Amino acid sequence: MIFKPLKYEKYADKICRKLTEFQDGFKKEYDIDNYANWFYNQSSETLRLYSDDKEVYFKYIPVGTFSQKTNTWMWAWANKDSVEPRKFRTLKVKEFGEKKKYDNLTNAHFDGDKYTGWELTSIAFDIIGGIGTYRVISEHLEKYFLLTEQITKEEAEKIESELIECSIHGKIRKAFICQHLNTESKTGFEEAFETYRGMELDEDDDFQAWCSECEKERLKTDGWNDYSMEFAQIKLVCERCYFGIKELNSK
Repeated sequence: MIFKPLKYEKYADKICRKLTEFQDGFKKEYDIDNYANWFYNQSSETLRLYSDDKEVYFKYIPVGTFSQKTNTWMWAWANKDSVEPRKFRTLKVKEFGEKKKYDNLTNAHFDGDKYTGWELTSIAFDIIGGIGTYRVISEHLEKYFLLTEQITKEEAEKIESELIECSIHGKIRKAFICQHLNTESKTGFEEAFETYRGMELDEDDDFQAWCSECEKERLKTDGWNDYSMEFAQIKLVCERCYFGIKELNSK
């Protein structure tokens, strides 16, 4: 039996009704119910809905998954198998849950029922925002999305073309680090700008970081020059490797 405190139950019911009303307009505007097929790409975080004569693309934030086999929910931020960078946006929901003491918003994995997925997606939508929500079902697994914007096919292809293939984490966004940064020892961690997991980047921006020794060389000449760049020997890594190194240096 699933127990929900009355305070949380009232809150969740209110938010679910709010999303239901919003979704009616969203479905009508994008004709959502009249697409026969779907395909989502974790690496680019894009969802394609299509039929024989039409298609539409969206960018998404993964909310979580519900297993029909085990009747359990898992938040996207806790899913280690997911390569989706923006899954960490759902930590906003966890932070809200910690303030309100709502266990369903803070526990990574727990028992649920057939209503759990939409309930938690409604709450995530209310906290994070978007233009609508969507669910796909593959075998026994339901996956829930916050759709953040409609994009063109060309924009979806461009996003995917800018990803790199990491031997550890698969196809994912790129990042740049100096030759001294590594996953085993602390070397200091300096960034071009403050970053966090899953953040949106402007078109001309990349994740960039270098060690403390490289920072000393950079400051000697008040910026990067041929010598400091030669000392740094900048190399390409994936986003998940980048933040793993950042976290190591933050401990």
